[in-house]
Amino acid sequence: MATALVHQNVLVFHDHDQCYQAIQSRDARFDGYFVTAVRTTGIYCRPSCPARTPLRSNVEFFSTGGAAQQHGYRACKRCRPELAPDSPEWNLRSDLVGRAMRLISEGEVDRGGVGPLAARLGYSSRQLQRVVRSELGASPAVLARARRAQAARVLIDQSDLPFTQVAFASGFSSVRQFNDAIQGAFAASPTALRAQAIAPLGGRSSVAQHPEWVCLELRLEIREPFSGAKLLEYLRARAIEGVEEVQDNTYTRLLRLDSGCSWLSLDLSSTPVGLTVELENSRDLPQLMARCRALLGADADPCSGDEYLAKSRALKAMIAANPGLRSPGCLDPHELAIRAVLGQQITVAAAAIAAGRLVAAVGRSGSGSEFERRGSGLSGARVGGTKHQMVTFPTAAEVAGVDPALLPLPSARARCVVELAETLATGQISLHAGADRELVYNQLKALRGIGPWTAGYIVLRALQ
Repeated sequence: MATALVHQNVLVFHDHDQCYQAIQSRDARFDGYFVTAVRTTGIYCRPSCPARTPLRSNVEFFSTGGAAQQHGYRACKRCRPELAPDSPEWNLRSDLVGRAMRLISEGEVDRGGVGPLAARLGYSSRQLQRVVRSELGASPAVLARARRAQAARVLIDQSDLPFTQVAFASGFSSVRQFNDAIQGAFAASPTALRAQAIAPLGGRSSVAQHPEWVCLELRLEIREPFSGAKLLEYLRARAIEGVEEVQDNTYTRLLRLDSGCSWLSLDLSSTPVGLTVELENSRDLPQLMARCRALLGADADPCSGDEYLAKSRALKAMIAANPGLRSPGCLDPHELAIRAVLGQQITVAAAAIAAGRLVAAVGRSGSGSEFERRGSGLSGARVGGTKHQMVTFPTAAEVAGVDPALLPLPSARARCVVELAETLATGQISLHAGADRELVYNQLKALRGIGPWTAGYIVLRALQ
């Protein structure tokens, strides 16, 4: 993939010819890696945009839509570059820019600003802004604003939520900021954009079974090919009874987020992937969508992975028969780490049973009360069946507060689980999206009872 540099405050790719060749062939594999900005029209597009290919002398290339917006370009209304999967580069890179981009995607700047983002990464705000701007052509604040605008556009198109609710659910602190950002990114008002969405990409908002919650049906773009059936097999084998359900083509569970709980259901029968959610607090929506994308590996480059693995004679036939395989991420890094330790040296089925026993010992229902699903209504139809209760997986702090002797586990493993939970709850080990993978790997191995395989598995899935 072409690398980039900044020249006179404009991001330029070293391999301009490769990028131009990609847009000439309308190669969708490059969508998300970069955007094409056309000087004569003032718009930026995906590499696969079906519009007439502009002259070579009239284009420049940016690594993100946010950088293109900062230089005065607007998103193409035909190819909708804001809907493209993100570049897999951000998940692969372990340097400062890659770690910063992962945290920006999870809404770190929206929640606290650039200062807390820099502090989490171990840099000053000035250092972070200088490095990110020099490589990507835009500051962290500009990139975060572009992310908010993209999230808002999805809600404008795919829901009938009031614009005030769309603004706050997308991470904006005021309706005025929301209106300005939408106008700047798409050269149209929110009202005009919604009027254009005659055939929305997803469903419309519905009445939640908890009246005070927000219920939405959305669509998640994912880089293809995508083997949803294989991912469902993986999740089904590891599902914890009462916490997760895999039925037909859907994966369903209750999840705790920063501001409350959310019930979610992912329909993996086709792409884009269907996402039905009920949110206790709509401000958690960007975080929830980022976590769902991580679980799905939505931004991964399966073609590169398939090409590499197919070099093995032992794997070649298997890869050819199962295109689009990818390593799944997770919805909750702390939960993933605890479950990884629970599953050491036992079968997958036994690990799911052990996790269920842990949940029964220290878990609690969503929002502190019974979270019911019935056979009628939107959510009930997704889950199917009769009334039943779903619970959240316990937090690291809740597990850390339990006497290891009371856990239904072998004594050594119970002590290891509680010790790991303590380090996670106190922040001694941080599994946030921008964490240093090598550092976390070594910290995990230093804990008694965690070996290289378990530490590597946690880093692979939790810090994807």
